[in-house]
Amino acid sequence: MSTSKEVNQFEKMTKWPIPKLVITLGIPTTISMLVTNIYNMADTYFVSELGNSASGAVGVVFGLMAIIQAFGFMFGHGAGSIIARKLGEKDVHSASIYASLSILACLSVGTLIGIFGLIFIEPLMHLLGSTETILPYAKQYGIYILIAAPVTMTSFALNNILRYEGKAFFAMIGLTIGGVLNIIGDPILMFGFDMGIAGAGLSTAISQFVGFVILISMFFRGKTLSKINIKYAKENPKAVFTIMATGFPSFCRQGFSSVSTMLLNNLAGMTGGDAAVAAMSIVNRITFFIFAVGLGIGQGFQPVASFNYGAKIYSRVKKAFYFTMFAGEALLGTFVIVGLLFSNHLIGIFRNDPTVVLIGTLSLKLQLLSLFFHPLTICSNMLFQSIGENKKATFLSMLRSGILFIPILLILTRLFGLFGVQSAQAIADVLAFFISAPLVLKFLKNLPKDRPENL
Repeated sequence: MSTSKEVNQFEKMTKWPIPKLVITLGIPTTISMLVTNIYNMADTYFVSELGNSASGAVGVVFGLMAIIQAFGFMFGHGAGSIIARKLGEKDVHSASIYASLSILACLSVGTLIGIFGLIFIEPLMHLLGSTETILPYAKQYGIYILIAAPVTMTSFALNNILRYEGKAFFAMIGLTIGGVLNIIGDPILMFGFDMGIAGAGLSTAISQFVGFVILISMFFRGKTLSKINIKYAKENPKAVFTIMATGFPSFCRQGFSSVSTMLLNNLAGMTGGDAAVAAMSIVNRITFFIFAVGLGIGQGFQPVASFNYGAKIYSRVKKAFYFTMFAGEALLGTFVIVGLLFSNHLIGIFRNDPTVVLIGTLSLKLQLLSLFFHPLTICSNMLFQSIGENKKATFLSMLRSGILFIPILLILTRLFGLFGVQSAQAIADVLAFFISAPLVLKFLKNLPKDRPENL
């Protein structure tokens, strides 16, 4: 990468107006998240045509995909945060070391998961919750997910490194093309080639490989500041532990989210039957769509925070935090109002069953109201992870879906039955806000002044 490009990137990240910079980086991420969610829904839709057992197999294998994603996020967020700070310090060489180590680690861990998963695929599927009737479908689908594990995991890391470098548009290209291919490939392979659920697995594997090729090509085509090369990884292999420590909050967040979803579904089924499980699944789908918009803007904030913290321009870190938080409130607030007005209709779009609509409407209203508390909580977690405050970031990442949600869900379900299931997430979100607020406000208040040469 030429010196002029390094200077231009530094100028962009440290001089552009904060609103313009955060929005420019956040919009591609938001689009990527929405596309990913759409093709996951498409997978579910097409497989549901094969029957209940096939649909159950997708849910079972989703647990495996969540594990792969958790490792990818750990290495991607961990390396990305450090890379952005190193680039803020104008240390491109160190940034290349962390980028190379992250990719090598993903390829290695992904390969190990793939090999052991294929060898022990039957016990693995049982461990993930497969019944005997679901097992044949889960194995057919899971084989392709395991084969693609190295490139899938690495793609998550590449996406996040690009995003932290301020190249969110390039990250969006890889994810979007892969997602569109998956949507097109599902019906062709499943029904056109009569492959059934194996076709859905193969389509996912192909789309992941294509996305991986596009993402990694950005590093070899001179589109990035950091380089990927085995020689950089050999210079400081122990730095992989720093990457893992920095990315551990993402691993915890993803892990707890998976466990919490499984627990929520089980308790919903126990207290309200299949209708409750369907209702909570629909509510989670709707709230994610709304949440993805705010989260996308928040992820536009992360590279701004990392880069300027590394450059010691602390005033921009503070400005970016407050802008992102208030922008998130405005965006989510608009969606919340619409959602509250049409909550029963939104549930009915997915399943026009009176019981499902009744259960889902109350839960959706409660979760929508709690979205007002999300921006500060999420931005706090993102800030601490972006600047290397790993203990605070890990603690906050475990709050919403783990430390608070799991005990609240268990207690409220025991006391109030189905209403406990419906209200637990909203209560956990409100409590997470009141725990996060003093931590982040104290930190921002104590940030040092900018270095004179950066003013």
